[in-house]
Amino acid sequence: MSSPTSELLRGLAKKRVFWPLVTLALLLLFNLAFNPQFFSITIQEGHLYGSLIDILNRAAPLMIIAMGLTLVIATHGIDISVGAVVAISGAVAATMIGGQLDLSGGAQDATRYPLLLVIVVSLAVAMLFGMWNGMLISYFGMQPIIATLILLVTGRGVAQLITEGQIITIYYTPYFFIGNGFLAGLPFSLFIVAAVLALLLLLTRKTALGLFIEAVGLNPVAARFAGVRSRAIIFWAYAFCGLCAGIAGLIVSSNVKSADGNNAGLLFELDAILAVVLGGTALNGGRFTLVGSVLGALIIQTLTTTIYSVGVPPEVTLVVKAVVVFLVSILQSDKVRNRIATLGKVQEAL
Repeated sequence: MSSPTSELLRGLAKKRVFWPLVTLALLLLFNLAFNPQFFSITIQEGHLYGSLIDILNRAAPLMIIAMGLTLVIATHGIDISVGAVVAISGAVAATMIGGQLDLSGGAQDATRYPLLLVIVVSLAVAMLFGMWNGMLISYFGMQPIIATLILLVTGRGVAQLITEGQIITIYYTPYFFIGNGFLAGLPFSLFIVAAVLALLLLLTRKTALGLFIEAVGLNPVAARFAGVRSRAIIFWAYAFCGLCAGIAGLIVSSNVKSADGNNAGLLFELDAILAVVLGGTALNGGRFTLVGSVLGALIIQTLTTTIYSVGVPPEVTLVVKAVVVFLVSILQSDKVRNRIATLGKVQEAL
């Protein structure tokens, strides 16, 4: 007869967020072993500082992109153009603000357009590119990998055309608040992450939208016969993914106070896909977990911090990251989870 503890552990192991939580906890404990001050948090001028705060702040753009990409992957799609959209969004914002420092009258800030207009236009442009992907895939029947590959290639060129091939430095303090500001002691970027997560959870768990997305991902033909507007679901999933990439682009450009059309958001698409997979969402579509994707992004950022803090040579950084991702992905597979559950039952029978 199984004990309540074993039953509890078996039930937790079946949860999609269980292994991401375990992985994140192990990484944090590993950092604590190397740095006893890793969990320490200090307060300076009313702001919280520490390694944990840095990880959360630096992971904010990736968490937002991962949430948008989760909806796309849940529809049995993929978007490898989010990094390019990050660059485009930052380029639009930097160009509208301008790259000239205005010293007339002692002013230190300069912008061509109001900040609200800059944000709205940048996000609108990013969402339009997401809608472009969605149109190619849902209405023209193009394969997601091909449609988003087109934007992956051309998006960098578009960003460099916007910036005229230059790195535009931003001289506008209010804009810096997006990626560097603090609210109630915490980085403002975390509030943006919380707002996006809350909105998506509300739409996908409190309405039928989440069920429709899963139905489209599992069997789009059956979903269409059941009355689900599959094309519209797929179209708006890609549109929202583009919007999330645009938000991340604003955070990134605000954080570094510049826009680089060539390097901004580079390889973000790969980290975002890994974050979604690590979080427990299957690449073949269907059931998804937004919280798991957020945890996956935190795992990747914590792993990156760990690699740098322990002094791993830069040339093997990607190898170490790949090994960890491989192991967690194996543990996340349905076959391995079922095998673990079966072994637990056999041990109890013995």
